[in-house]
Amino acid sequence: MTRYLISFDDGAMDPIPDEDLPDVGKAAHAVVQEAVNAGVWVFGAGLQRQRASVVATDGTVTDGPYPETKEVIGGFVVVDVVSREEALAWAARFAVACRCAQEVRLLMPDPEMDAMVRRADGR
Repeated sequence: MTRYLISFDDGAMDPIPDEDLPDVGKAAHAVVQEAVNAGVWVFGAGLQRQRASVVATDGTVTDGPYPETKEVIGGFVVVDVVSREEALAWAARFAVACRCAQEVRLLMPDPEMDAMVRRADGR
């Protein structure tokens, strides 16, 4: 299977009226439960709206994001699916539930990291 990042931009949900947010949350959690039940859920979360801290390679910490950053991730899901088409189908479900567009990106495979995780999990 292949992992995909499904994400949306910070502020993408701002147009949603506050009184609708509980319904959006319920709808999003229902899609998460579907993904868990389907065995494709890896991880996901919404991100707090805040300025990021950027740690440079020399260890220097600055407030970010970098000035050239135009968009910041507001939330994301990682799914492990058979195909890009399946990832797009899950993104469509999240788009409907969250009432905002979702970006889908293939995560680079890393067999060595996967092996480390399996060993740590005792698999």
